[in-house]
Amino acid sequence: MTLPTLLHVDMDAFYASVMIRDRPELHDAPVVVGGGHRGVVLSANYPARRFGIRSGMPGTQAQRLCPHAITMAPDFGLLTPVSRSIMDTFRSVTPVVEVTSLDEAFLDVRGARRLLGSPTVIAERLRSRVRAEHGITCSVGIAASVSVAKLASRQAKPDGVRVIAPDRFVAEVHPLDIGDLHGVGEATRRRLHRIGLVTVGDVAAIPVEQLRRMVGNHLGSHLHALVWGADRTQLRPGGAGVFGFGEGEPESSMGSQHTLAVDVGDRHVLHRELLSLATRVAGRARAAHRRGRTVALTVRFSDFVTVNRSRTLTEPTDVSLEVHATAVDLLDQLLDGLGPRARRVRLVGVRLEGLQRTHDGDTRQLAFGERDPGWPDADRAVDRAVGRFGSTAVRPASLIGHGRRA
Repeated sequence: MTLPTLLHVDMDAFYASVMIRDRPELHDAPVVVGGGHRGVVLSANYPARRFGIRSGMPGTQAQRLCPHAITMAPDFGLLTPVSRSIMDTFRSVTPVVEVTSLDEAFLDVRGARRLLGSPTVIAERLRSRVRAEHGITCSVGIAASVSVAKLASRQAKPDGVRVIAPDRFVAEVHPLDIGDLHGVGEATRRRLHRIGLVTVGDVAAIPVEQLRRMVGNHLGSHLHALVWGADRTQLRPGGAGVFGFGEGEPESSMGSQHTLAVDVGDRHVLHRELLSLATRVAGRARAAHRRGRTVALTVRFSDFVTVNRSRTLTEPTDVSLEVHATAVDLLDQLLDGLGPRARRVRLVGVRLEGLQRTHDGDTRQLAFGERDPGWPDADRAVDRAVGRFGSTAVRPASLIGHGRRA
């Protein structure tokens, strides 16, 4: 049996997970992001959820359920770069990515199966990369339609993969409460329950014309498609423009960041971390046929103060060593400026911004008398080897033994 190829990837308690990932003392404590006296809960970690706290709940209700929960305001300066980097990871697997929010997206991986393996193998690879690169977890649902993939990812939580194949849809989905389906809100659920339609199977047993007469033409048709797993199967690449991810085109920047296992003060170690990040970011840019004009650096110190620096280049680049050299220079200037006040570093990130499309045959403009060192050709040779043999097949010598993140 051929597995369906639509994936829904949903971060687990994204807001809370990112806010506390560098705070080990909070990992087992109930944490709520948002809420407060007049707000609503944006996210609750799993210890908080055990008290019944859920996203969208009024903050006052969350406080009543768990008075000792730690409440944090969302830091979008921290959340947005992580989200963008995760979406970069998705686009490195397939260009068909429909972003629906800061923390979730649909992917169609049918074109990636030959290179990367089955949809379940791809799902596990994505989960491993998100965990390794960002220190958070995600859940993946695999199905043939959007609503069923969303249902599967919800059932996979936390930190799992769930497949609902078309030939198993009736057996696995029809016994569920109709409100479990993605696209059926609480008001519709109550309305259907009042007329005796409790399960998905109950609604599926009603002929579509009768269902339309019972609840209206639009809702009846919508429900009929949902209860038979016959809703949308084609994705719309792009989406979620309100979050800055673009509408149908890859975003204008690509980046990656890494939280270090321990706070680091050694510049050589930080330079090596930047090489790993620069190699990954430039590789993604090449895969998307993009070059960037600006290299941006993010540094978070041990006291959680975060500093950003950037430099615009004379020519756009997708060359790993050029991105790395610029990031290193930005880091050294930052640390030199701090002098003896420099603190140990907790996180580093690299972004390539101002991305421009490249075309076959494009060449870089060299200065008069400048020799081309051949790095673009070397990078593309590495890309071919990595595409054929995996991400650890070829890497800079200084990264050998440096984990599996490059």
